[in-house]
Amino acid sequence: MTINELERIASQVRRDIIRMVHGCQSGHPGGSLGATDIVTALYFDQMQIDPANFRMDGEGEDLFFLSNGHISPMLYSIMARRGYFPVSELATFRRLGTRLQGHPTTTEGLPGIRIASGSLGQGLSVAIGAAQAKKLNSDQHIVYVLMGDGEQEEGQIWEAAMYAPAKGVDNLIAIIDYNKKQIDGSTDDVMNLGDLRAKYEAFGWYVMEMSGNNMQAIVNILKLARENTHQNRPQLILANTEMGMGVDFMMGTHKWHGTPPNDEQAANALSQLEETLGDY
Repeated sequence: MTINELERIASQVRRDIIRMVHGCQSGHPGGSLGATDIVTALYFDQMQIDPANFRMDGEGEDLFFLSNGHISPMLYSIMARRGYFPVSELATFRRLGTRLQGHPTTTEGLPGIRIASGSLGQGLSVAIGAAQAKKLNSDQHIVYVLMGDGEQEEGQIWEAAMYAPAKGVDNLIAIIDYNKKQIDGSTDDVMNLGDLRAKYEAFGWYVMEMSGNNMQAIVNILKLARENTHQNRPQLILANTEMGMGVDFMMGTHKWHGTPPNDEQAANALSQLEETLGDY
């Protein structure tokens, strides 16, 4: 896809996010908006996937795991727009009996979801296991995982970070949504993460950085990362993003981590986002 086409999809995804969270008055708009560009590029440009023939084992295709599962509105919108399930189903987000739970789950059988996520710290371990399974099955496809930066405070992350290079898991591309904010404030104030790049490099990862809200930069780095797979070490991309990206009053603050907009705020947000694919 062209960069313009990807940007137009991302704009619609951001509209979906606002409408979903506003509609049920529950959910996490800030991080969802910030990570939209990255996951749009993955699903619509980079990953080799077959939405019409979803299989839980993921054999013969690339896999994506959302570790910070609270930003599910973003993932649901992208999966629906990519063809995993009807776009109209987005209207059921967080409703009683829906397949679109606040955090992704597998019990409802939603196509595109392979793990329950949102209990932070687990996604990297799952992705490593899936990547190793592909290697054992001689499947050359890639495993991607998106993590939050606040999530780096979890100990399980660092066990996994040590394991992957030690075992040569080189078909894995991990991405950190590095917006430097979490539910209680800035990551510097809650638990200073220090130099994440240096830490991962010390464990043996190949680390790159990018602007996570610049579609051209995202596509360039994701292509480079794919070219660098199967070289005996895992890769990490530090994606510098802005929480609430695309909606001026949601940017620059952690306030919108888990706060839904009211009617007036939703209308304001939607006025800033172009409808490109048609609202559900």
